Amino acid sequence: MTARSKIIAAALASLVLAAGAYAVYRIGVMRGLSLSDAATQRAGAPMNAGDVDPTTGRRVLYWHDPMVPGRRFDEPGKSPFMNMMLVPVYEGENGGSSISVDPRVQQNLGIRIVEVIRATISPDIDAVGSIAFNERDQAVVQVRATAYLEKVHVRATLDRVAQAAPLAELYVPDWVAAQEEFLAVRRILGPDSDALVDAARQRMRQVGMTDEQIERVEQLEHVQASTTLRAPIAGVIVDLAARDGMTVMPGETLFRINGLATVWANAEVPESQSGLVFPGAAVRARSPAFPDTVFEGTVQAILPSVDASTRTMKARIELKNPDWRLAPGMFVNVTLSGPTTDALWVPSEALIQTGRRAVVMLAGADGTFQPAEVEAGIEHDGRTQITRGLTEGQRVVASGQFLIDSEANLRAMTSRTADPSAAPGASIEHTGEGTIEAIDVDSVTLSHGAIPSAQWGSMTMEFGLLREGNEPPLQQGQRVTFSFTLGADGKPRITRIQPAGGGPR
Repeated sequence: MTARSKIIAAALASLVLAAGAYAVYRIGVMRGLSLSDAATQRAGAPMNAGDVDPTTGRRVLYWHDPMVPGRRFDEPGKSPFMNMMLVPVYEGENGGSSISVDPRVQQNLGIRIVEVIRATISPDIDAVGSIAFNERDQAVVQVRATAYLEKVHVRATLDRVAQAAPLAELYVPDWVAAQEEFLAVRRILGPDSDALVDAARQRMRQVGMTDEQIERVEQLEHVQASTTLRAPIAGVIVDLAARDGMTVMPGETLFRINGLATVWANAEVPESQSGLVFPGAAVRARSPAFPDTVFEGTVQAILPSVDASTRTMKARIELKNPDWRLAPGMFVNVTLSGPTTDALWVPSEALIQTGRRAVVMLAGADGTFQPAEVEAGIEHDGRTQITRGLTEGQRVVASGQFLIDSEANLRAMTSRTADPSAAPGASIEHTGEGTIEAIDVDSVTLSHGAIPSAQWGSMTMEFGLLREGNEPPLQQGQRVTFSFTLGADGKPRITRIQPAGGGPR
């Protein structure tokens, strides 16, 4: 073979090899494009609620906007409220209304969980009372005829007297005449004149003599020129109007005696707890003067009056007063027993007062926590009655719930619990600053900075805009400050907007 032939043969071989390599390249490219198209097609395949997310392997329940969690969507896409993509909620989650806390974290946070119990409790009400005389244990001593005080045995007010103790010696002229008439009739007419004797006896009653005094005249058969006034009850003299040598007229009060076997304690009960106090309730009282003595008694009445300055009602309590230790004016600490109540109870520290509602954190068996709105009743001994919202045996967080609050944004969760369709912060006005990106007839798109009051970060989103016809012109790219609220549908609506540094709209 000549040299020329060899060159031609080598050139042909090179062309064949080049053609084969190109064919292999084209086949690879086409196969790669085919695989790429298939992957692209699979990646772009629409997902619906109930499908398994290939990226996580978990089943999707629905999609939602974290800023408006009450609204649910059956397929992914862009949020109609914010300039952001919807977020999937997977099976086993609760759409943001609960939070899962690792057991080790629970221990570090000091979270304590207790059960809701049912118990029968008679709550005690503590109050302060002042001692006063029992006005139902009172007696007055008067004379029924004109008399002269020969001697007064009681010399000063608040002197103690025993029952039947002598108070004063009286000389009553009318009594002397009536006695002489009675004795004369008995001596002259004899025992057979019963009618006249009874008339004379009735005459002594008319001038004010008692049956005991008349009987004494009959037994002794001579005139009793003076008589002794005696105390009808044991107690202290609270009113003294008698002095030696005085002349007293019929019906005049000489002594007023108040008993001390029982006393009143007027206790100031808070208006909010007055419904738990009822007549006949048992009471225990202690006095700083006698710390080791417990004075027992009962509630006599709840006086129908409220002190406007202290918002308390007065409970009148009758206390037994052995040895007359309690004196009017003393202060006592009283404990009143309320009605027996069979109800559900939780530790008082488990309740979170949000202002309008009371909330507890329910603990799930899987380490999750969820808020529950409850109605609270009376409080007793560190426990609070629950009238609605819980059942016996449920587990609630008794301490550490405020740390969970900070982790789970409890305010937003309780708002959604009360009304799932309501947006967080509804009816609350928020303020921000941003730049106008686009303007429509009834909306404006703003790129705004962080809005802490709404718990929003920086983003671009659309706001509803109500035109009134007198607002300053708004232009794309203009820097503005604005205020807005979130409606029940979760959409933000601008209430005021103005150019940065300008007047209000």
